[in-house]
Amino acid sequence: MRLILLHVFLLAFSVSAFSADHDSRLNVLLIIADDLNNDLGTYGHPIVRTPHIDSLARNGMRFDAAYSQFPVCTPSRSSFLTGLYPEQIGVVEVEPYFRDYAPDVTTLPQLFRENGYSSARVGKIFHQGVPSQIGMDGVDDPPSWDTVINPIGLDKDVESRVNSVSPTAPPGDIGGTLTWLSVDSRDEAHTDGIATTAAMKLMDDLHPDRTGKPLFLAVGYYRPHVPLIAPSKYFDLYPLGDIELVPAPADDRADIPIPALADRPHQADMTENQKKQVTQAYYASVSFIDAQVGRLLAELDRQGLADNTVVVFMSDHGFHLGSHGLWQKTDLFEGSVRLPLIMSVPGRANKGAASSSIVELVDLYPTLAELAGLEAPAYLEGKSLVPILDDPATEVRDSAFTMASSRAWWTRPEWKYREITGYTIRTPRYRYTEWGDGAFGVEFYDYENDPGELHNLAHDRSMASTRFKLARMLDARRKAVQRPPCKLPCP
Repeated sequence: MRLILLHVFLLAFSVSAFSADHDSRLNVLLIIADDLNNDLGTYGHPIVRTPHIDSLARNGMRFDAAYSQFPVCTPSRSSFLTGLYPEQIGVVEVEPYFRDYAPDVTTLPQLFRENGYSSARVGKIFHQGVPSQIGMDGVDDPPSWDTVINPIGLDKDVESRVNSVSPTAPPGDIGGTLTWLSVDSRDEAHTDGIATTAAMKLMDDLHPDRTGKPLFLAVGYYRPHVPLIAPSKYFDLYPLGDIELVPAPADDRADIPIPALADRPHQADMTENQKKQVTQAYYASVSFIDAQVGRLLAELDRQGLADNTVVVFMSDHGFHLGSHGLWQKTDLFEGSVRLPLIMSVPGRANKGAASSSIVELVDLYPTLAELAGLEAPAYLEGKSLVPILDDPATEVRDSAFTMASSRAWWTRPEWKYREITGYTIRTPRYRYTEWGDGAFGVEFYDYENDPGELHNLAHDRSMASTRFKLARMLDARRKAVQRPPCKLPCP
């Protein structure tokens, strides 16, 4: 009898010790919105309603100067999920799979999986075409996940009803042009609502107390990527009369190089009412996503995980709503490459703080690895943001580096199918951009005096010295991130 009691005691002691051990390991909830810009309440937008994202920022840290390395879904996501720059992994277009070029790379979720975490994906984390691949794997990465859920909802059923600025847009192209639809429906019927419900269930199914393993859960939302389909109640939040369009000075484009203007078919012909309808649909989609974030955070708290989970809310890049006459993405202006980034870390000081330090999305990987106490691969290009989480005034970078490929044939028929690569750096004050090594144009903006990027200083002689310094900085950064794709770890 005594032996039985001793055995029971030792078993209980070992279980208790194990629980204490895994309870101390931080879980991660990574929330990624698709094509989300900084038009959020916490970033100071006057009418966009995002109470749950705002609440997350009050309980964490908001990064005010976070930048994508490529303003297109596949290159951006492949970059920050591998911790390498797009050219290093050979992904500078929509279609490629990074493992075709860098087969031995360890992705961010894969690192957690290989270190004893339950790793789960719901929705779009690596690339999925929207809306064509909703409900499918898309260009996913199987080594990254233990569990995969591809939600599909009402929005797929109503695609044929969308409004479009393009009168000739084929049904298969509604994810490539401005399309929108208000639907009298419940949140839970839409793909992103179904994704939230599935993620909430995974919090229970893969709860550390149930599995004995900490949790890495990535939830990828499909909105506000076009088609902008959301429940009608969110459209009702933004009457067209309340929407103010981005000012468009008549001579705004006069000093902008042609490759910098990523115009899309029919967008230049939009009426004022169409512009307001698109903006309304975008804001409605943002508020819809905010409601889903609220559901996730409430469930995290209900499951008793809130005090031991790092929560990251972010996007893959920005989205234009009329600045410079541009809509959507793919260019190198601020509206396309800047994005929201919020991190909430349990037990961390500086709750509710905002950092103006320049950061890049490649910095996400080393940051989460350090917070979880994991050894990150030595080849990562990013810099940990933990010093900024400790002190918002800290700076870990002097610039952000971004590249893009311009399809100049959008506006110049004689350049049909020509691809011109642009590179840009953003410092705390300036942006300097070269298209085709400068042969197809240069841009130089001073955000301290020109936050709207209305005056290209590339040919301003009084700024020649500053421009020269920025050109050298850009050249140095290009050389640092352009080593050819290789079998990692790279030399």
